[in-house]
Amino acid sequence: MMKKFLLLIFSVLGLASGQNKILIYMDLKQTDHLKAYGIAYFALKHGVDVDWLLNYRGGSFMMDYHDEIVNECRVRGVAFEVISNSEALKIYALIQDENSNMDVVRLEKAPKIAVYVPPNFRPWDDAVTLALEYAEIPYDKIWDEEILNGKVFEYDWLHLHHEDFTGQYGKFYASFGKTQWYVEEQMMYEREARRLGFKKVSELKKAVARGIKEYIASGGFVFAMCSATDALDIALAAENTDICDVMYDGDPPDPDCQQKLDFSKTLAFENFKLEMNPYRYEYSDIDLPPSDPPPLRDPSTDYFTLFEFSAKYDPVPTMLTQNHVNVIHNFMGQTTSFNRKVIKKSVVILAEKEGTDEVKYIHGNYGRGTFTFLGGHDPEDYQHAVGDPPTDLSLHKNSPGYRLILNNVLFPAAKKKKLKT
Repeated sequence: MMKKFLLLIFSVLGLASGQNKILIYMDLKQTDHLKAYGIAYFALKHGVDVDWLLNYRGGSFMMDYHDEIVNECRVRGVAFEVISNSEALKIYALIQDENSNMDVVRLEKAPKIAVYVPPNFRPWDDAVTLALEYAEIPYDKIWDEEILNGKVFEYDWLHLHHEDFTGQYGKFYASFGKTQWYVEEQMMYEREARRLGFKKVSELKKAVARGIKEYIASGGFVFAMCSATDALDIALAAENTDICDVMYDGDPPDPDCQQKLDFSKTLAFENFKLEMNPYRYEYSDIDLPPSDPPPLRDPSTDYFTLFEFSAKYDPVPTMLTQNHVNVIHNFMGQTTSFNRKVIKKSVVILAEKEGTDEVKYIHGNYGRGTFTFLGGHDPEDYQHAVGDPPTDLSLHKNSPGYRLILNNVLFPAAKKKKLKT
């Protein structure tokens, strides 16, 4: 019993100093959920530990009182309460009660964040950079060279979004192969491959995919969305075969490439079937529903559901699913959701579209690190298209979809706890 109350006792010792607490509540009363994550990051950056109160009022944050943090909350429009020692004690006691599905996770260090993007990157192409900039969380941009030369190991957290690790340029050839932006992008990728010593873009991207996998194995945290999720695993499986057609790499694919896929090298998916039609806007049957033609759905009735986990026994998936709602508006992407039938049994399913084989959100371990994949392109742009205007997050301050992204940003800051199982 004593171990179960260690965190509570530690918190009590802090309260005994007479210092009040700041409670940033994350339920429906919060005025700006997204900037609240930025406040938590701000506190960590300034050496203030943050207690993440799992399942308490939507996954609230508690920290020692500091005028600077209060001022930041007011400037950024984040709702909060200054609470007394006795009030904080009651909250910790409620959370630590064995009958409650709540727990406290201490966040101790602001993670150093990298976003993997090409030089022609535009911030509105990536929901994560939109979230980071809106929440005022700093990040660095890295690309292929930083993966290959090991600079990526300087970061705690790496994000991948709409990148194609298969070397097929997003399979946009049929729709955009003759447009100026596509031609220029292909030339840029080919120059980068030659500069780094590769004859083909596909071979460079395979090496990058292996580098990312090594980063995870060493203890890194990877969060991926949209097509980066399945493209990464496809590149890992296809390490020893050519899956690209002539318009992508100058020669035809290996006719036996499907049989030569090595699923033991993938992170999340296995036994998937490649889409070998080079004119089809789809990589494989991992994506569900297929991207072409776009599924006929009513956005107002299209939802996915977060799983509920035991906060005390499964703190990691609980952290990743913290929200003020558990049913969330769906959103499309080149990879919208994942086919349940090809997900490895070792992977934890975090969210699904109930009654279907569509899995929206997954998490897994590899080596000393973790990977988390979220399907779809932009949580507040149901069917994002090339050239669409950027999402204005000031209009979506309480977006539950964007909260899933920001849960992942803070996840590496958590103090590791011994498993209770």
